[in-house]
Amino acid sequence: MRSNRYVVALAGVIFHLMIGSVYAWSVYAKPIASQTSWSESAISFAFSLAIFFLGMSAAFMGRLVERFGPTVTGTISALLFGTGIILTGVSIHLNQLWMLYLSYGVIGGLGLGSGYVTPVSTIIKWFPDKRGLATGLAIMGFGFAALLTSPIAQRLMSVVGLETTFYILGAFYMIVMLIAAQFIKRPKEGDVPEVAVAKGNKVSLGAQLTANQALKTKAFYSLWFMLFINITCGIGLVSAVSPMAQEMTAMNAGAAAVMVGIIGLFNGFGRLIWATLSDYIGRPLTFSLIFIVDIIMLATLLIFHVPMVFVVALCLLMSCYGAGFSVIPAYLGDVFGTKELGAIHGYILTAWAMAGMVGPVLLSYTHQMLHSYATTIITFIIVDMVALFVSFWVQRDILRIKKQVFEK
Repeated sequence: MRSNRYVVALAGVIFHLMIGSVYAWSVYAKPIASQTSWSESAISFAFSLAIFFLGMSAAFMGRLVERFGPTVTGTISALLFGTGIILTGVSIHLNQLWMLYLSYGVIGGLGLGSGYVTPVSTIIKWFPDKRGLATGLAIMGFGFAALLTSPIAQRLMSVVGLETTFYILGAFYMIVMLIAAQFIKRPKEGDVPEVAVAKGNKVSLGAQLTANQALKTKAFYSLWFMLFINITCGIGLVSAVSPMAQEMTAMNAGAAAVMVGIIGLFNGFGRLIWATLSDYIGRPLTFSLIFIVDIIMLATLLIFHVPMVFVVALCLLMSCYGAGFSVIPAYLGDVFGTKELGAIHGYILTAWAMAGMVGPVLLSYTHQMLHSYATTIITFIIVDMVALFVSFWVQRDILRIKKQVFEK
């Protein structure tokens, strides 16, 4: 029975909508603090831990995708993530902080890592002609998940209580992900339309490297650095966007809360729009434009302290933050091919694990020491300039890889 590539893509979107609920963690922070003896900082560390394990586990989970197939790793992800959410409710009931870190941070994080890499590399193989669009759709689901989860979680907490909310959501995530995983399969010969294959050959450089071969290239580490800088700046701003807006523009708390929701939309749509754009102008130019927009918008935050201008700049910055996640898989496919793309994508996501720790800590530490966000923004501008230079420089290595492939 032949699979339809749009069904596979839809299953990937649904899968990412489930695991993307991790971005709604802030909704639970105060209710958990009021029901336990834990501080809000201790509770927020569970989120950082989950993101860290997402990035680190993606490295070896990407290998498993290539070896056992996306259905197997998707099933593993469903069981781990659903169990982690359910046990989070248990840890709250027992008032055990270590259990929260184990359940949400470690078990849930492992589920996130395996779930994140499962659909992306597979969907790219189904859409060789529209790699950007395909990955943009899947990863857009991850960005939008918090907008869906937040109101549902708040409603459940008010009706059934905090602990039961985690039991219900954990079971729901597990069931939906288990079903979706059965539809995420690699394409067999004849599954992908011949027209798509032909177009795909035009956008690909033709290299079909293994993960080990990719790790031996300078291009991989350049792309890793570019993704690390993009996420460091983006996640740093996300971690403090509300207080930053209030301090730098005198925006009130209510308006800042509305702004957070608006920039969330740009985070989600940015993943699709930038990735689709990359299908037309190419991944190298797209990533360079991302850093150019970042630099201009960060400078805007420094110079203009007008609420409306501040919001527009942040919206564009968040679109660039989301873009990094969706453009990088297609970029990797162009450079290294799709032979072991799941493993290569998993390795590069370690940049997310590192950035998740560096960005928020850098911003909070400098603000605590200097009582100003200006120094951090200037730092972000400088590192974005370095990343912009790397985005141009890496193209030389990519051309070298292309030349080696065609000489063989």
